[in-house]
Amino acid sequence: MKFINFAVVKLSLFLVLGILASHYFLISVSIFPLLLVLFVLVIFFWFLDRNHLFPRVFFGIATYLCFFSIGYFSYQMRLPKFQPTHFSHLMMEDRADLLQLKITQILKPDKFNYKYFAEVMALNGYAATGKILLNISAEPESETITPDKILLVYTSLSEIPKPLNPYQFDYSKYMASLGVHGQVRISIHEIIDTKKGSHTILGTAQQLRASIVAKLKKTNLKIDERAIIQALVLGEKKDIDKNLYAEYAAAGAVHILAVSGLHVGILYVILAFLFKPLARGRYGIIFYTLIIVLLLWGFALLSGLSPSVTRAVTMFSFFAGAKLLYRETNSLNTLFLSFLALLIINPFWLFQIGFQLSYLAVFFIVWLLPIFNKIGYSRYLIVRKLWSIVAVTICAQIGVLPLTLYYFHQFPGLFLVTNIVVLPFLTVLMFGGILVVILATFEILPDGLASSYNFLIETLNGFIHWIAVQDEFLFKNISFSPLKVITAYVLILVMALYLKNMNNKRLVLSLLVISTFVSIFIYEEYTTSSNHLIVFQKSKQTLVGYKNGKHLSIFKKGFIENAADNYPVKSYISSVNVASYSESELPNLFRYNHSNILVLDSLGVFPKQTKIHTLLLTNSPKLNLDRLLDSLKPTRVIADGSNYHTYVARWEKTCQTKKLPFSHTAKQGAFLLE
Repeated sequence: MKFINFAVVKLSLFLVLGILASHYFLISVSIFPLLLVLFVLVIFFWFLDRNHLFPRVFFGIATYLCFFSIGYFSYQMRLPKFQPTHFSHLMMEDRADLLQLKITQILKPDKFNYKYFAEVMALNGYAATGKILLNISAEPESETITPDKILLVYTSLSEIPKPLNPYQFDYSKYMASLGVHGQVRISIHEIIDTKKGSHTILGTAQQLRASIVAKLKKTNLKIDERAIIQALVLGEKKDIDKNLYAEYAAAGAVHILAVSGLHVGILYVILAFLFKPLARGRYGIIFYTLIIVLLLWGFALLSGLSPSVTRAVTMFSFFAGAKLLYRETNSLNTLFLSFLALLIINPFWLFQIGFQLSYLAVFFIVWLLPIFNKIGYSRYLIVRKLWSIVAVTICAQIGVLPLTLYYFHQFPGLFLVTNIVVLPFLTVLMFGGILVVILATFEILPDGLASSYNFLIETLNGFIHWIAVQDEFLFKNISFSPLKVITAYVLILVMALYLKNMNNKRLVLSLLVISTFVSIFIYEEYTTSSNHLIVFQKSKQTLVGYKNGKHLSIFKKGFIENAADNYPVKSYISSVNVASYSESELPNLFRYNHSNILVLDSLGVFPKQTKIHTLLLTNSPKLNLDRLLDSLKPTRVIADGSNYHTYVARWEKTCQTKKLPFSHTAKQGAFLLE
């Protein structure tokens, strides 16, 4: 194997530790002065040791601490608290603000709103900074808002709400990882003024992508097929049907819908073939390399600069630079160099799923592939090619499996079959897709080519559908905690090291980690087997869950189809290790832990002689709560998400007057009774 620069790996590790320390143990003062001192010490020790073959330990300690501090400061300085002009410091509480916003990115809309990322340029006449989520009610005119447009609005800024149910996806945390710390909800008619802002590279790329998509819509490409080509070539996934996307996920092929290193690799092969004549001559290799690097970065910009595609293009740029400078390098070096560079530029990427999965997949491919190549070596070319696809797929799956189980709680058992068929097919689709996009852009796409490409995508979608419906091979609701994720990666690492060099020490270490992994499973099986009752928060609906060991009973009011397969119960089932569940109608009166719980709905009927401990109000019952509390004398009152907010506000005041505990799930979140 070529020379591996382990210093880059160590520096990357200390940078990551610094970012994590800043994320979990943030201090209220800037560490920039400390970073400057460490930087001076690094230069000082380097000057002392520049003529020594082996530098003294102080140089190494100062360098590692410097990169730790860079990670800490890089994350710290991007938080609103450490940005004096951030809009959060200028907001007026409980009042509307005059905001000047610049649209930076168009997001996928939902049923009710068009969504955008916007930079705050001014707030109440003062220059401001910061990124927000802009929600504009879904009206035809709202779609005309383009990147780089400046809007003037008078409205209230609000926080992105935290999840109200346990184990629910934390959208506010995800937005924070993108640097978004607030949101605005308006209609198109509330915009006071609009004007064109200065053009940005990203804004221009988005407008170009939107223009290409508009021209693709004029061709004979069908809706689903056009959505796939937009995802493959342009990184535009907004038009993919929800059910089609779910089928790709179930088949283990969702990675082909997100522009990544795989797509960049295929594009590089195509570009290398097309521009090969330029490599001739004394300076030909320089022009050849620069043109390919620029085109790859152009593709990355056009596809939205997602973490995975940025990682791939950055890696290639470092690799190409090393080749031009005749420097010895290898894939691990370029992988960690790109990792180091990207996290210095944007430390928030460390917490994004796409960034994590992309680097883990490539790391394990580079690290484990030589082992698999030795195992599956054959003198027959076709066998070697087939085995290379199998080996790459397995290596990538090993690398991302613990994290995918943690984030998505499912495992596609037929992922290997899917990738053996799809990966060779993808090269043809990418090449054809690029050709279709170019011809459609110039409005010269022949109907025959469009029909042929339709047929190819239909064939792919048909195969994906066939794989996805094999339900017995899709393992769902897998509970996988952060502790299991960490231990799983330690186990993978020690097992791979043992297979590379089998000795007694590594065998003992592997057995010790396996024992730890099994112990964690046993411990979590025990800790998640406790019983409790939970009143979920779901708008306009009533859902109550009773967990008894590993069985969950779902009680609901009215018609709610497949509650266990939908929000918020689905994520709850996956996270608390539920093995079985049932659904039934919620009774008006039931007993839990020697306490009577009365469910009062819109009918307002209740027993007068039974002692009530907990009163659950649902579906906005019309009642005099003051008299009811005097009659029933409950110890607590709960109102779920099915009630009118005006009713809930009145009930809350009544309970405050009587000094009775009151909980509203739409405000405090799901209510848990142990």
